[in-house]
Amino acid sequence: MSSAVKENIKSILLIVLGIFSASFGLKGFLIPNEFIDGGVTGISLLLSFTTDIPLSFLIFSINLPFIILGYNQISRTFSIRAFAAIAGLSVVLAIVPFPVITHDKLLIAIFGGIFLGAGVGLSMRGGGVLDGTEILALYIWRKREISVGDVVLAFNIIIFACAAFMLGIEPALYSILTYLSASKTIDYLVEGFEEYTG
Repeated sequence: MSSAVKENIKSILLIVLGIFSASFGLKGFLIPNEFIDGGVTGISLLLSFTTDIPLSFLIFSINLPFIILGYNQISRTFSIRAFAAIAGLSVVLAIVPFPVITHDKLLIAIFGGIFLGAGVGLSMRGGGVLDGTEILALYIWRKREISVGDVVLAFNIIIFACAAFMLGIEPALYSILTYLSASKTIDYLVEGFEEYTG
């Protein structure tokens, strides 16, 4: 088996693991308790909680313009993997049942964030993304030389401000804790794991 085939199999496995980890974080922790995360996932959750539109449809449709942007501005391979990962996440959310783990708000914020962050991090290690915010941030960074972190932070400040208005201050504060937990997990999987193994 050639090294290219092995790399492709590894990428697919990482993305699949990422999809199921993120889905578990969402359906087992965040969705039953109306907590949100940042990025497109956060927007999708917020709209899902305040309308009758299914989350799986929102995640796919809101991410679609970012995937097209990635295709035009980053690379064809990257956008195909991003499309496959986001479509896979939407399908799993729509059809796979997950048990509700807890209703303790602190546990939801921490462990929901960990599983969601692990999903995003594993998918990124597989060469895909589960959230179009990263694509937008990369695009703006290339055009404006603003750091990816600054773009994501600005985007999320707006989302959590909307959450405070629409869901209340307490859910918004817990959602920020979820986002921080997810971010640290992503950092470990994408950067820290490489340092540890390399």
